Amino acid sequence: MQYGRVERLEELTPNMIRVTLGGDGLASFEPTPFSDQYINAQFVPDGAPYSTPFDVDEARALPTAQRPRGRRITVRDWDPAERLLTLDFVTHGDVGYAGSWVRSAQVGDLLQFLGPSGSYLPDPEADWYLLVGDETVLPAIAASLPHIPAGRPVVAVVLVEGTECELDLNLNFEADLTTIWLHRDPEAHDHDQQLRALEDLTFPEGRVDGFVHGEASETRAVRRHLLADRHVPKEHLSASPYWRCRFTDEDWRQVKKAWVAEMEADV
Repeated sequence: MQYGRVERLEELTPNMIRVTLGGDGLASFEPTPFSDQYINAQFVPDGAPYSTPFDVDEARALPTAQRPRGRRITVRDWDPAERLLTLDFVTHGDVGYAGSWVRSAQVGDLLQFLGPSGSYLPDPEADWYLLVGDETVLPAIAASLPHIPAGRPVVAVVLVEGTECELDLNLNFEADLTTIWLHRDPEAHDHDQQLRALEDLTFPEGRVDGFVHGEASETRAVRRHLLADRHVPKEHLSASPYWRCRFTDEDWRQVKKAWVAEMEADV
């Protein structure tokens, strides 16, 4: 079993908290080669007859209400020398298991997890890079930038709540980054802001390596545009929905497989 002890907590923006984990529970942690790697954090529900660390198989055999709740959290950084794992949590108040946990977390608390896993690494042979997402994708975007060759053009299109939720991405890399920040209108439920930004964008010359993740409807619209209108080959595009507006994590998991199949059938 793998688990970390909270060593540091830092509020990066009003809806993002950085957690640094350490301790003996990370002794067997082995990072993947991917820049979008994530862990499957295991949160203990109220009333469960166990606490971290616990046997996952035994906990999963309990009644549904007592089973651990898994949530994917992107690995922002892994320090192999100090064996410290950095995770950036996106929160919406105290909503959700991950948000509730991190909002009340204190130094010394334990977080158990499975993984890590991942699937994307910037293609070093690409001529330029397109990174599209929202707050939930910012950690993966930031972790991907150091893997891009020096001087290569990068365009990041990022949707957040407002200027207070923007992060400085110009750290620890030598790529030529242009960041287009978009601000969400919480009343409009407008899922085409990223799409319109891309429609207005003059693409750099050459072969693009695309990374498009985030809210389901936004990801689907951008994917369709890139494949159908911009003629980006599928093998040069990583596109996947992390979450879906107005769906709880549990509800989204129930329909995600079918929804992704519909998305992939678009183009």
